[in-house]
Amino acid sequence: MTSGPETLALRGGTPVRATFLPFSRPSIGAREKELVLAALESGWITTGPQTVELGRRVAALAGARHGLAVNSATGALHLALAALGVGPGDEVITSTYTFVACVNVIEHVGARPVLVDVEPDTLCLDPRAVERALTAKTRALLPVDYAGHPCDLDAIGGLARARGIRVVEDAAHALGASLGGRPVGSLSDITAFSFYATKNLTTGEGGAAVTDDDALAARMSLLSLHGMDRDAWKRYSDTGSWYYEVTAPGFKYNLSDVLAAIGLGQLERFEGMQQRRRELVALYDSLLAGVPEVRRPQPRAGVVHAWHLYPVALELERLACDRARFIQELRAENIGASVHFIPIHLHPYFQDRLGVRAGDFPVADDAYRRAVTLPLFPDMTPRDVEDVVAAVRKIIGHFPR
Repeated sequence: MTSGPETLALRGGTPVRATFLPFSRPSIGAREKELVLAALESGWITTGPQTVELGRRVAALAGARHGLAVNSATGALHLALAALGVGPGDEVITSTYTFVACVNVIEHVGARPVLVDVEPDTLCLDPRAVERALTAKTRALLPVDYAGHPCDLDAIGGLARARGIRVVEDAAHALGASLGGRPVGSLSDITAFSFYATKNLTTGEGGAAVTDDDALAARMSLLSLHGMDRDAWKRYSDTGSWYYEVTAPGFKYNLSDVLAAIGLGQLERFEGMQQRRRELVALYDSLLAGVPEVRRPQPRAGVVHAWHLYPVALELERLACDRARFIQELRAENIGASVHFIPIHLHPYFQDRLGVRAGDFPVADDAYRRAVTLPLFPDMTPRDVEDVVAAVRKIIGHFPR
């Protein structure tokens, strides 16, 4: 006689883990602490030389000529659209399968977001959907690199160049990724990165905009600090001047040197952390290969994936539970999980504002109901991954269809 599956934690069984494993946790080492302390002791804790250096080094990593470190990827995207002069009467095409920030910034400049569907395999912006959405009002395209997989920027860039419109890439997930040997950051007019706490490189809160365009770089720099003339941050240094001029109505999107110091320390360890992510993903792939109820992410040929996230899709046709119950069971087993993303067209504000609704974007709708993001961060151990997969298998064993 064979025994049944192990009792689920929600039903009184023993959890797979004794302690909770979050879906993400920042990796902060001795070097980051050393550089933060040095910034604190320098007396220069707001925007200063460390922030400028972080922007320079991120640009170098991304294959771009200019880099501006700012307070968030949201700020970087807003600066990009503002620098390009996008405004009322313009349309910006973007993905519905994304975080709300990249659609909010389109609203902030007074333009109209035009949502389109995504590719079923990558969940990145579908170039064919973009082409169908183009109008005489289209001023920019805003592709989103999902989970660390670059969009088809060759196809998207071709559509843009043929019509004289610009590409602002939301690469919040994709620092360190590449397409055809070209790093993300060198593929679009302006690229925005995020350094939020869960990202591959963190400053706690922060981000950067990179570009090859001298004029766009100067404009974003100006707008990032109240529209004060360039290098106004130096006015309290021994080489600066108290005098400044405001030449545009700017924003306060500057990053502090304290946070930039964390990023500089992270950059010194970045390749090692990326390698660790790749090793953990390889282990996930191996352990989940024989689990038909779970669809694993599959990078396309020619892509170096940044592996910001490890998102899986539940084959719900094989399961007697939905995604919400699956995540509830994971949490009871002490495994953290998340969902990336709730599509934009399912949020009440945008349903009212844009006249969209559930069913308008079938690929995104289907992806959302299946989506589970499993834990992935550099300080995870192989045992952590084994625990996640053990919990996944345990739950699947109780919900066969």
